[in-house]
Amino acid sequence: MKHNFGAGPCILPQEVFQEASQAVIDFNNTGLSILEISHRSKEFEEVVKETEQLVKELLNVPMGYSILFLQGGASQQFAMVPLNLLPENGKAAYLDTGVWATKAAKEAKKIGQVEIVASSGDQNYSYIPKNYQIPSDASYFHFTSNNTIYGTEVFEKPQTSVPTVVDMSSDILSRSIDVSQYDLIYAGAQKNMGPAGVTLVIIKDDLFHKSGRTLPSIFDYEAHAKAGSMYNTPPVFSIFVSMLNLRWLKAKGGVEAIEQENIIKARILYDEIDRNPFFKGTAAVEDRSRMNVTFVMDTPELEAEFLALAKERNLVGIKGHRSVGGFRASIYNALTISSINALVDTMREFEENHQ
Repeated sequence: MKHNFGAGPCILPQEVFQEASQAVIDFNNTGLSILEISHRSKEFEEVVKETEQLVKELLNVPMGYSILFLQGGASQQFAMVPLNLLPENGKAAYLDTGVWATKAAKEAKKIGQVEIVASSGDQNYSYIPKNYQIPSDASYFHFTSNNTIYGTEVFEKPQTSVPTVVDMSSDILSRSIDVSQYDLIYAGAQKNMGPAGVTLVIIKDDLFHKSGRTLPSIFDYEAHAKAGSMYNTPPVFSIFVSMLNLRWLKAKGGVEAIEQENIIKARILYDEIDRNPFFKGTAAVEDRSRMNVTFVMDTPELEAEFLALAKERNLVGIKGHRSVGGFRASIYNALTISSINALVDTMREFEENHQ
């Protein structure tokens, strides 16, 4: 058995893989594969409808918001957000907490004025900035809730009176949030929601045409909302598998239940990192991510040896990003506690081998 700690595309439940594989052969007894079925068919319209309803139910999305299934990943949202929300003479505020937050701000700067309200780049993004001021005249404030590379997470929404936009690509559906506190949430599906190829956008309807810009329709949120996420051919298979995964999450008790599992999984792993003399965490303790656990060895020369042992023990995807080094264990919703225990056992085995 492989234990998949890869940062994305993510691990998904085995039952989702099984249902999806059956639909590749014959979708819903239509005699057609989900890969070839028309996106205009009644059968697929029902898939989109159910997926949208599951998002609303699992995240308690209030009235006045539209649910969109788009393409282009979070990277396309880096541009779509300012195109739709930032007026020609406006200013956007960004919090810089890592590579993806930096890239989001970089794209926004091509479209209008951007103010970086705070950055943790001075310590290689190992913490979340505190006590910064968000300008009240900003058209919107943007932050990244979970930083996959650096292993930090924002657990409380920053307080501000301006519209708030959040990139939740790597912790969407992993913990309870109050959607009403946000004006726009976007997330690439490939961490907790489904396979790569679809991007979830939850947008307050009041934000349509907020920038006053004349946009190509493909970059206009309202155009996608009016078309029911079918302005162009949608990523059919990615939406379908996301629906299966959301069904799985609902059956487990929803976001509230999976959050408790995620808390336990993270605690088990962080406790071992803090206990084991060979390892140490890289993120500030109060900002440690529940989704991406980053750690290094006190003796870097031993890291290759530990990676070799991990490979022998069927632990996949734990090599750290080059920006941090060491190791990164991505512990998304579908990763089981047994996989966490397998990693912890390997860390203890390594310790015993070097006593």
